[in-house]
Amino acid sequence: MISRRQTLGLIGAAAAAAFLPATRRAAASTEFRIGWQKNGVLALAKRRGAIEQRLADRGITVTWSEFTSGPPLLEALGAGALDFGATGDVPPLFAQAAGGNLYYVGTYRGSAAGSAILVRKDSAIQSLADLKGKKVAFKRGSSAHNVTVKALRSAGLTPADVEAIDLAPPDAAAAFKNGSIDAWSIWDPYLAIAEADPETRILSTAEGIVDSWSFFLANADFTTGNPAVVQDVIYELHNVGTVAQTNLDDTVAALSEITGVPAEVTRVTLTRPGANLGSVATISDAAVAYQQALADEFLGLGILPKQLTISDIVWRPKAS
Repeated sequence: MISRRQTLGLIGAAAAAAFLPATRRAAASTEFRIGWQKNGVLALAKRRGAIEQRLADRGITVTWSEFTSGPPLLEALGAGALDFGATGDVPPLFAQAAGGNLYYVGTYRGSAAGSAILVRKDSAIQSLADLKGKKVAFKRGSSAHNVTVKALRSAGLTPADVEAIDLAPPDAAAAFKNGSIDAWSIWDPYLAIAEADPETRILSTAEGIVDSWSFFLANADFTTGNPAVVQDVIYELHNVGTVAQTNLDDTVAALSEITGVPAEVTRVTLTRPGANLGSVATISDAAVAYQQALADEFLGLGILPKQLTISDIVWRPKAS
């Protein structure tokens, strides 16, 4: 069952981090400030102290600030209150549109089955087309926003055909449980927690609807002043993920410990089709093309306020 305690247990210091002091970081730094969410390879690296070990010889200390979703994380990063963080596909679009001072520096691929639209078991909603006129909750500007838009489109609907409710995951979980919303678009590990509740039904996953791209972003000033640090971190995250993928029993235990998500639920997230913690890489042309198409689509729907050129904020590391 989803409990308020479980979902609140996935909340971090998002509000506090939004007020972290912003500083310009063009010079070489002795501190690396990471924004993280309770999932994926970045959470695993935090648990294992991998980035701290990687940067120790450079005399760099690492600090962590927790967020429940990508939009506030990138707001802090773009304002200079963080140096590095990971999000889904949509948050960087809003951050770029708002003039955030950031770069795309890496990617990773997840499972499309790790995002879904949920309804209550006894709901009369039986298909995506049945969402017309219903209250659908998702965090605006998050990857769930994209899943919702494309899922509706697959059923011949548009965002205007539903009543969109902008809720952060913990608030949406509570609203879903008490019946004040009709459907909830959400990602792992919130999804895995929710689907463990026998009163919850998956209306549709994102499989066949949305490609699962996620991104590492870094503050542009920090990256300019510390390119070797960013390269080291991307490389270390790839290593952490590759090793973790070869021993899922240890990985499940480690992630469960740091996130507070039960081990059996964590295992669900790590064994979905296509899930691969070792998929961390620098930005590819395919990733840029995906983001550009998404930006153009959201502009056409009136969701984004301006035209974006994704390549303007893509960091390409120099060959060593």
